[in-house]
Amino acid sequence: MPIPDVPPWVGDLDHLNVLDEAALATDTAGRIIFANATARRLYTFLGEDLSSVGLAQGLLPEEGRDGFAEIVDQALTGVAWSGRLEVRRVDGTVHPADVACAPLRRDGGVVGVVCVVDDSVSDRGQRREARRLGDRVTRLARIATELGTADDVETVTKVVISQAADAAGATVASLSLVVGEDRLALAGLRGGTEGAARRWVSYPMHDPTPAGDVARSGQMLVLTGRAAISARYPDLERAAEGERSMVALPLRVVGRTVGVVTLSFPGRRRLDATELEFFGILADSCAQALERIRAQKEAADQAARVQFLADATTELSKSLDYEVTLANVAKLAVPGFADWCAIDVVEDDRLHRLAVEHVDPAKVALAVEVEERYPSERDAPGGPWEVIRTGRSILVPEVTDEMLVAGAKDEEHLRIARELRLRSVLIVPLVARGRVLGVLSWVTAESERRYTESDLAFAEDLGRRGAIAIDNSQLHSQTMEAAERLQHAVLPELADEVPGWELAGCYIPAGRTDVGGDFYDAIPLPDGGLAIFVGDVMGRGVEAAAAMAQMRAAVRAYIALDASPQAVMSNLDQLFTTYGMSQIVTLVYLVVDPARDELTFLNAGHPPPVLLRSNHLAEQLPATQQAPLGLASGPRRPVTVAFGPGETLMAFTDGLIERREEDIDAGQRRLLDAVPLLDAQRPLGDALRRLVERVRDHTRQDDVAALVARRDPTRPATHAR
Repeated sequence: MPIPDVPPWVGDLDHLNVLDEAALATDTAGRIIFANATARRLYTFLGEDLSSVGLAQGLLPEEGRDGFAEIVDQALTGVAWSGRLEVRRVDGTVHPADVACAPLRRDGGVVGVVCVVDDSVSDRGQRREARRLGDRVTRLARIATELGTADDVETVTKVVISQAADAAGATVASLSLVVGEDRLALAGLRGGTEGAARRWVSYPMHDPTPAGDVARSGQMLVLTGRAAISARYPDLERAAEGERSMVALPLRVVGRTVGVVTLSFPGRRRLDATELEFFGILADSCAQALERIRAQKEAADQAARVQFLADATTELSKSLDYEVTLANVAKLAVPGFADWCAIDVVEDDRLHRLAVEHVDPAKVALAVEVEERYPSERDAPGGPWEVIRTGRSILVPEVTDEMLVAGAKDEEHLRIARELRLRSVLIVPLVARGRVLGVLSWVTAESERRYTESDLAFAEDLGRRGAIAIDNSQLHSQTMEAAERLQHAVLPELADEVPGWELAGCYIPAGRTDVGGDFYDAIPLPDGGLAIFVGDVMGRGVEAAAAMAQMRAAVRAYIALDASPQAVMSNLDQLFTTYGMSQIVTLVYLVVDPARDELTFLNAGHPPPVLLRSNHLAEQLPATQQAPLGLASGPRRPVTVAFGPGETLMAFTDGLIERREEDIDAGQRRLLDAVPLLDAQRPLGDALRRLVERVRDHTRQDDVAALVARRDPTRPATHAR
């Protein structure tokens, strides 16, 4: 039956006299303040003085008054209602009638309720039923349209508990969704007793409730009258006082129940075949909308997961500092996949919290405080240590208050846990090479999201990637440490005190985990001279390191026999020929004779050293264009140049001057320009490091080795040239 249009500015209700149905208006206390002509004719038993009559007491039987009071209270809040109620007729009998109640507005406020009652019989009965059917079809079409365009569960819930409930004439309506394997979660509730939404936020499917029974059976449940409801569910919380009826509708999709709609009606509502069909269509429309939204969300979630894993993988590959990268991954997870994200690693048989993230910094501080005050116990079930012990993930789709009580260590712990509003939890192990390195924990709270098996598989994938990052970082650190120890083991410790000389060396590895082939040394000679050599074994790794150590030892041994450049180089070439050594090795070998102020050298395919003269001018030693060791076609010819007191010699490997897509001569010129940094006013070691940092290409993956020898300017030559 249509609800009359009562505009807010209309105070005079006489226009309702044109209705064939009875129309009555009440004030906010429920007293009748108006009855149209039809009402006065049909309900003469109300008397002439309507102001002393309450509508519920005068029109409805006693068992239906609580339900009608609920309808009036709803209308006074601005929500109209229409449905069927049992009303008294003039002959004293009680019959079902179509009743519509709407708020009566005046001056922008609700000042009462206007109700239209149609209990017509005989010839108007068929017209009334036809009108009701047409109205129901119209409403159903409108609801189906709303559900068909809904793009989230919140919209579906609103349509079900408001528009669908209004169309059905229900004063209490709820939508519960199946979560996990055996729980229902309340998506929305209209009406009901105070606090019901909080008490029924989540409940077991196997508990004796109408929604639980329908979710398990997949069959519609109809209970007419309070007695029928109490008989089946004696301990069930009442939706409202008074006579009630209810229907619970399963939302079915492809043979499974995804949710339940529960409608509660005032009075004894008897549902005919047409109404049951209406409810079936409503349930199908709602189920299809939820399934469509679920599929869309799943597709969007999958796309987000792929993007997240790509971003996380990129982040994890940026650096070998796993603490920084995993902390950034934790930030990526919030709030898209978790309200809380924590990463813990095992260090010295203890859990070390690497990162904790939440959108609210205050919550992060609270989480840190909780972990410090109430650390995870090793033997506690269901926590990080269980995941570490077993290597198996933990999924808690729904965190109940019972769980919080069971896990709390004291009242303060329980209070904080409740304040955090934990909703769902998953904890996955960080496993690499069969070893659990730590755990990744995701928790939902404010978002009300509940984790599923799909979320768990996704988090486990992320956990494996994080574990690989940790393992790689640890392996890199161990290997790098071993490589540096090996490299420095074969590099010399230059003598602190060499009479007449100041020496400095510099070695910068390429940043890789394997050792290189650069080497150098400076050996004082018995006659006061100095032998210097710098070499480079091509390649990297153990083979290059072994060759490097072998070459350095061979050079030192040959120097002990005869330090002259001709003898040392000849012996080295012979070494390569005799033993068929396949490595390519370049070497520059120099001998300084302070008595003659001369420097004699041989260069086997190595970058030519540079000199810094006493007048602060830099010059490059002649490039002899000789082949690497073992490849010379004939005797090597030494070159001799002047080298006086206060002058500086610098020999180096090609890693110092080479750059991509640049001629080697450009690198030599760049070095010559920087050589004045080796000024005698600075400590030689500091000056050398500054020079190397300025000249080398920081983007190139190549070792750099350099050796500098400066003659004491206060020790002149002791012999004539």
